[in-house]
Amino acid sequence: MIEIKNVTKKYGNNIAVNDVSFKVGDGEIFAFIGHNGAGKTTLIKCITGIQEFDSGDILINGKSIKKDSVECKKEMAFVPDNPELYEQMKAIDYINFICDMYEVNDEDRQKSIKKYAELFEIEDKLNDTLESYSHGMKQKIALISALVHNPKVLIMDEPFVGLDPKAVFDVKKIMKDLTKEGTTIFFSTHILEVAEKLCSRVAIIKKGELVSIGTMKEVKGDKSLEKVFLELED
Repeated sequence: MIEIKNVTKKYGNNIAVNDVSFKVGDGEIFAFIGHNGAGKTTLIKCITGIQEFDSGDILINGKSIKKDSVECKKEMAFVPDNPELYEQMKAIDYINFICDMYEVNDEDRQKSIKKYAELFEIEDKLNDTLESYSHGMKQKIALISALVHNPKVLIMDEPFVGLDPKAVFDVKKIMKDLTKEGTTIFFSTHILEVAEKLCSRVAIIKKGELVSIGTMKEVKGDKSLEKVFLELED
């Protein structure tokens, strides 16, 4: 579970996130949408402990990211919109490096790496250095690295950017499968059709403030999510 409690983040006099509160439950796929500069990535960085915030608190499965950040990070994985990997490393070495950090045993890591590398059709490229990878291939490695330690909370910022149609399909299936195991999934996306079909709940942020939040049906009613989003952005 993710619980965001009255979180405010400022950059000088600019309020990027203003007194935001909501919860994301176990086994839930939650979409977080808004235009560029609305505060999405800022809040995501606060949730993951990458960035400090000025007031409020964020709880990951009951633990405070402010007071117990290491324990919180052990339970989560983060896939950024632009994967910044160690370019000189081989892909397999990078994945194993992540596994080492999360203390994944040899048997489990081998099973997970094989499973996801085959799914993303990248198994024959694992011994190549990451600098030779395209953006889409790097995104696949970021996804594999996030999934190999079986996180209880998965946070993704624009996870479908750069992926081919098959990989997008595969990621959506992975997300659905993970929620059946109780994993909490929180992600931002500009692909509103995906959010509409995939998510149980959605929040829309505008200028650092939530302007709508609820189940997909509550937020969009009889309209499309795209139409509701555009109306709220006017």
